[in-house]
Formats: sequence, C-alpha cells, structure tokens
Amino acid sequence: MAEILQATVKEEERGTRLDAYLAARFDISRSAAERLLAEGRVEITGGEANKKYRVRGGEQVALTLPDPTPAEALPEDIPLDVIYEDEDIIVINKPQGMVVHPAAGNESGTLVNALLHHCKGSLSGVGGVERPGIVHRIDKDTSGLLVVAKNDQAHNHLSEQLKTHDVARVYYAVALGNFKEECGTVHAAIDRHPIDRKKMAITKKAGAGRDAITHFEVLERFGAFTFLRCRLETGRTHQIRVHMASLGHPLLGDPVYGGNGTRFEADHRKYFHGQMLHAGELTLTHPRTEGKMHFEAPLPPDFATILDILRRDFC
Repeated sequence: MAEILQATVKEEERGTRLDAYLAARFDISRSAAERLLAEGRVEITGGEANKKYRVRGGEQVALTLPDPTPAEALPEDIPLDVIYEDEDIIVINKPQGMVVHPAAGNESGTLVNALLHHCKGSLSGVGGVERPGIVHRIDKDTSGLLVVAKNDQAHNHLSEQLKTHDVARVYYAVALGNFKEECGTVHAAIDRHPIDRKKMAITKKAGAGRDAITHFEVLERFGAFTFLRCRLETGRTHQIRVHMASLGHPLLGDPVYGGNGTRFEADHRKYFHGQMLHAGELTLTHPRTEGKMHFEAPLPPDFATILDILRRDFC
C-alpha cells in the first residue's frame, strides 16, 4: 500500500510556494516535490496542486509517495564477522556504521552486498532482490547480532519465531541520566513521527502504531549516565531508542532522539560513531533441527573504551 503523508499548512507558512512547502515539510528535494506535483500525487484541500500556488494557511495537504523501485543487490567482497554458519542460517556480528540492506543513498557497501559474496548466492528469496535473506534488521549505527536465512524454509521459520516473540534479543546501551529504578518495562506503541518521517515516535492514538515492549535493567550507574541491559519483547524500528527517550533518558550519542551534544561526547569524540547501542545476545530455535541456540557478541572496542572511561571518571 502506498504511503500517504499528510499535513496542515500553518499560518506562519503563509505565502510559501507549494513546491517549496512540500520540500520543507516532508524533507524531500525541491525537484522531487515538483515531480510529485506533476505526477498528480499531491492533493490540497482549499488550494491548487501546482508548484506556483502559494499556500494561505489552514489547507490540508496529502502527498502520496510512489512505491520504491526494487534494485537487485550485487555481491561485494566485504569482510564479515561470522559468529555461526550452516546450510540454513548465518549469524553475523554487524559492525557499527554498516547498513543492513541497499536503499536510496546506500546502494552498496551493505551487509546484503557482503552476504551475497560470502554465501555465493545461497540466501532466501523471501525478502526480494533488495533484501535477500534478511529476517530482521538493526540500525546502521547499532552494532551486534542478527540472523540471516539461507533458504526460504529457514526464512519462514525464523519470521514466525519473531512474530510469536520466540526470538530473544538482548541489547546493551548507555543512556543519559540516572534511572530512579533498577529495572522496568516500557509498553508503548510506536508509529512514524507525524512530521519528521525519518523518525519514530510513541503514539497514544487508538489503533495507531504498532505495539512495542522493552524490558530494561540497570547494570552500572555513572552519575549522569547509566549502563543498561535491554530485552526486546517486540522488535519495532528504533524501539529501544524511542522508548528510552520517552523516559527522559535518550541513548548517549544518539543524534536523532536527543542523546548527543554532551560534554562527555565532545571530550571523547573519536570513540563515538552514533548511539551507544549493541545487540549483544540472540537466542532462537534452529529452523531445521528445532534445537535452541544462543549467541553472544562482545561489546565493540570503542563501546568498551567508553565504559572504561565512565568507570574511571564517575565511579
């Protein structure tokens, strides 16, 4: 189903040309806005859907995004940290900074490109040509474990486990602030941010968003920072980052949800490459043998170094 973005023109935006308004409000280029207008993908209640129209304030705008065009990923000889591999699955410790699959702006250098080379084309086709083998994802600047399916039977089996919450995923994180409690649970639905479509947000609107549950426990306290262990009961986009930010404790180094810009980060810039979040443990049922499997990945060196500095300076 095509994605439809909606907005109401504010009074302070009065007088802006419609193509410029679309570009600013929906974070797209001016040329993309013009193209969408020309293709008839913009509707405006109380106005004219052409680039020369100047908004007056109060109009309702709806923008229908075109479906993405699948692009077949190509094999690339990129080193992988393989934790486990057999004929059905491969478990990877993804480095921070690597995108999982190709998309606009990241057509190469992704985990999928590396997997296609490593597995010699032996990946499930359920995810399509742009996401072969991909059962679940972690963010570009999040490191750690994910399992990839090497055939369709394994893919369907793993997808069902994820759907029924039978895959256990544990993350380690450093958050801003000192938590009042030793452990807790955040149960709050997550949806696309109403204005910034690159972000996610908690929604309280009935029937909106997707149910999301994160369990957390405090491992160490460093005054203005807290080292956490987070267990996902669900797996939504940016779930831990959004849930911790909703408690007033965004993840250290997170530029999207308010965890960056600290003096500590500025003083130790070379160790920071985004949010402090690592997928450290993964437990699943093997799709062929039905045996339980547990995997662990150590903290990346820079993450471990930051913890050492926090222990030295704040304990």
